[in-house]
Amino acid sequence: MKEKVAIVGFGVCGRVAALMLAKHYEVHVFERDDAQALNSAGFVAAAMLAPLAESVHASAEVVQLGADSLALWPKLLAQLDAPVFLQTSGTIVVAHAQDKGAMAHFCQHLKPAFAGTHVPQTLNQCELLKLEPQLAARFQGGVYLPGEGQLDNLGFYLQSYETLNNRGVHFHFHSDTSPEQLGGAGFSAVIDCRGLGAKGTTKLRGVRGEVARVVAPEVTLTRPVRLMHPRYPIYIAPKEDGHFVIGATEIESQDLRPPTVRSTLELLSAAYSVHSGFAEAHIESLQVGLRPAAQDNNPCVTHEGNITRINGLYRHGYMIAPAVVKRALSHLNTSV
Repeated sequence: MKEKVAIVGFGVCGRVAALMLAKHYEVHVFERDDAQALNSAGFVAAAMLAPLAESVHASAEVVQLGADSLALWPKLLAQLDAPVFLQTSGTIVVAHAQDKGAMAHFCQHLKPAFAGTHVPQTLNQCELLKLEPQLAARFQGGVYLPGEGQLDNLGFYLQSYETLNNRGVHFHFHSDTSPEQLGGAGFSAVIDCRGLGAKGTTKLRGVRGEVARVVAPEVTLTRPVRLMHPRYPIYIAPKEDGHFVIGATEIESQDLRPPTVRSTLELLSAAYSVHSGFAEAHIESLQVGLRPAAQDNNPCVTHEGNITRINGLYRHGYMIAPAVVKRALSHLNTSV
């Protein structure tokens, strides 16, 4: 008979933990939302896997966790019953003439030694043309960050639930059960993955992220693009079938109201400045999410009796989740 393990919270970390534990344990998932977890940060995210780009601001620990997670994601996705889009063909960074200073600052602060063996490559216009022909029409060059990637977060949310449900994981949706309540309820381990839902027990702040999801048939970018911007870096992540996620990496605000006109115009205007084909794109959604962050923006893992708390992944949720969860569950038998 398998030992019972409880996971509280079914966002990115909760899903990764369940996939790692389902083979060896009787897993029970407790989630205050439904199976889609529409209110979780991972549902809104662009799911960028970009440790080299993030090395400009992130700690060496976070960048290393990102590099380790790039190797873990293919193994995790291979466990799913249906394929989920994963791309690791690198990131292109570009800047308009007025933002060349921001680009120079970005390049000076890249720390490739933190991110493994990949090093940034400066591109002239001909080299940019080979990698992303549609960018060369508007930019004279850029920077290529090899090895970075992205995945389809919506596909991961759907297929992780379907796979875990097929494998007999017990789901308890619309549940406000706390980890403390489960700690003495016959579970050998309780994994707290509640994100901002754990704010009462973990010192956290919310960091607002805003994204637009569009369909742009005229745009054929094949890898994520980061555009230097006066207020915050803009990213454009191409998904499958002409779908794109356009967003800003972070806004220091805990406001969950819909995007403002200003921020929406900035996101969409920035995308149009990268490729005119976005003018004819159809807007599927404008979304806001709050990402849980500790004061130092590093992930926090704690162990209290049989309760393990995993939190504070900040804007690096998908980038570091597999490595953070694997490290947090090192006392348990995992399958990745």
